[in-house]
Amino acid sequence: MGSCDPGLRQTRSLLVSPDITAVELGSGDVPVLGTPALLALAEGACVDAIADDLPEGKTSVGAWAEIEHERPTPVGQEVCAEATLIGHHGRRLEFNVMVRQGDEIVARIRHRRVLVDRVRFLERVGANGDGQA
Repeated sequence: MGSCDPGLRQTRSLLVSPDITAVELGSGDVPVLGTPALLALAEGACVDAIADDLPEGKTSVGAWAEIEHERPTPVGQEVCAEATLIGHHGRRLEFNVMVRQGDEIVARIRHRRVLVDRVRFLERVGANGDGQA
């Protein structure tokens, strides 16, 4: 436990509902999966990939993402994000994420997360650990 070696991977799925469309999220004016929801799905898969391998007292926070949202996904369809840890450089964790709807690629995402001390991070932002300031 605690090494976050490259090769860790995890998948997370999402059923597209009306509340996560581009029009509802304010990222566009069409009723298809919004890019902000797509990114949240990808980040969640990255978090899941390293969850059992984080060093004691650490968590990871999103720091950067590059998204190629290649295909629209309508309401009622399911997408699946597969995150793979491809690099661990000091505190930085680098991921590739492929999002698919069935056999079709919906998006390709590169994502960076940074390892931080959970308690110190929450103290710095004035939160008490339960999401409340």
